[in-house]
Amino acid sequence: MAADDRVAVKTYVPRYQKEVWQEHADDLEMSQSEFVRTMVQSGRSTFDVPSSGGSETPPDEGGETDHSEGFGDRILEVLQREGVKNWDELVDALIDDVEDDLDAALQRLQDENLVRYSGRDGGYVVTENE
Repeated sequence: MAADDRVAVKTYVPRYQKEVWQEHADDLEMSQSEFVRTMVQSGRSTFDVPSSGGSETPPDEGGETDHSEGFGDRILEVLQREGVKNWDELVDALIDDVEDDLDAALQRLQDENLVRYSGRDGGYVVTENE
């Protein structure tokens, strides 16, 4: 089976849950199928579930992994958290997240004495561990 072949998956949920999912999918301008697929993949990324053998996602023809999947999860998180709709708002939200992550990581690296800020050197530098 090729990586892009699609197959149907069925599940049964209470009517009220389907209605909530449909409303959320509509808010995100997604089909219900795409919404459920995205939510399942997003939820799976937060669990360490051992696979029953084989690869979870088929490799592409070049044998490389899809590095954009993690970024896609991040986009989904922003959309779920903030309900961002347009391009500029999404870019701004992602930049804010990256800036927050950068600030926290730099603080941790400074606390661990791995980097320091040097005005003389024009920014952050790696400390020499002696």
